[in-house]
Amino acid sequence: MNPRQTVAIVTLGCARNEVDSEELAGRLSSAGWDVVDDPADATAVLVNTCGFVEVAKKDSIDAVLAVADLKDGPSGPRAVVAVGCLSERYGRDLAEALPEADAILGFDDYPDIADRLTRIVAGEQHVPHAPTDRRKLLAISPVERAAGGASIPGHGQAEAGAEVLPAGWAPPVLRRRLDGSPVAPVKLASGCDRRCTFCAIPSFRGSFISRPPADVVAEIAWLVGEGVKEVVLVSENSTSYGKDLGDLRLLETLLPAIGEGTGVQRLRVAYLQPAEVRPGLIEVIARTDVVAPYYDLSFQHASPTVLRRMRRFGGREEFLALIAQIRGLDPAAGIRSNIIVGFPGETDDDVAELTAFLTQARLDAVGVFGYSDEDGTEAAGFDDKVPDDVIRERVESVTSLVEEIMAQRAEDRVGERVRVLVESVDDDDDGLPVAIGRAGHQGPDDGATVIALDSAGEVSVGDFVAAVVIDTDGVDLIAERQ
Repeated sequence: MNPRQTVAIVTLGCARNEVDSEELAGRLSSAGWDVVDDPADATAVLVNTCGFVEVAKKDSIDAVLAVADLKDGPSGPRAVVAVGCLSERYGRDLAEALPEADAILGFDDYPDIADRLTRIVAGEQHVPHAPTDRRKLLAISPVERAAGGASIPGHGQAEAGAEVLPAGWAPPVLRRRLDGSPVAPVKLASGCDRRCTFCAIPSFRGSFISRPPADVVAEIAWLVGEGVKEVVLVSENSTSYGKDLGDLRLLETLLPAIGEGTGVQRLRVAYLQPAEVRPGLIEVIARTDVVAPYYDLSFQHASPTVLRRMRRFGGREEFLALIAQIRGLDPAAGIRSNIIVGFPGETDDDVAELTAFLTQARLDAVGVFGYSDEDGTEAAGFDDKVPDDVIRERVESVTSLVEEIMAQRAEDRVGERVRVLVESVDDDDDGLPVAIGRAGHQGPDDGATVIALDSAGEVSVGDFVAAVVIDTDGVDLIAERQ
């Protein structure tokens, strides 16, 4: 009898990729593969790549090369396979540029990943796909997309009557957890119908398509059974959820239903499009106990001129009004965003408008990115490019500003009562035990809350701890148990 094949999965990029990796793990497990943690111990390694911006592309290629180097060892992997966004976006072009990878697989290979991987390990040559615009694979009308045949990563379900069921896995969820974190992302939808001039994601992730509510609820209920305490709903644009299912306000009814029907203790919604945020949605997030007081709003800029060139809507006044509405319902809410500086045509006046907004908005977390041309985007062909040295200066200046603001926002929370989900227990610099986690207003990448413990073992990963903030360390909060 042949020994069971083993596979390791290396994941780069965003939380959406984490979901895709766990779906791939579920598919492989159901086909008899053993999933292992260490690539050096695996028969095959899948590198789930990110293809969003140049830095992410480089990181993904570096990861493939690092794993490929393991093949030279005495017991290294026999096959290194690139999957994910970079692979889907560039296909055969990536295969030619990256011969260190034994194969480049696209999203349409995911349903047959076990067969593909078995053949690759056996030495068969895989013919990589020709890159294509995945928006063309689904109907133009959102309500007609459910009948489409395109593979959509992270939306997978088990086939009825599946015969091989690894421990801890059962229909209708096609997923295998790759870590023991009490926090897990769940796909709410995939793709995007917006046409932001700087973004290539819709071309390789496809048009927007929602997951049926029953699938979302079933997956969350399964995750709760696996020990998950907090679920983060992710997509390219969560505010569009339900438009292809005939109900643009479906998210407003889904959030309470998840709280009532799954047993999850905290729910967080990521990737809200400011131009599509409805007053009713804000109220549901604020009034539903299980939903964290957290608003992930993709502002990108605050100058109306720059935003129009980005093919986005709003501006400083509209965004401040939205923030005021949120804080009017929940003054302690956490608000995060991403900002792009150096977009083609951006002037000093535009940057001044952005910094005025950031100063007034006092956001809890801000990611600042310098603009770079992306293949196939409209902005790549724009004139009036901002010189690279000017972009770097603007990034440094805006980053310095937001770091100061974020630290001030953290200081404002001294004395605030928080409910912290413990994600790790460790020793501090003095060797004393501490619990490290996040309060409701803190997203996965937005800082942490540190709580001193009287003794090791006092709390465990996955516990919720009531605490009060007593100090800060930059954006991190220092709290004591109540």
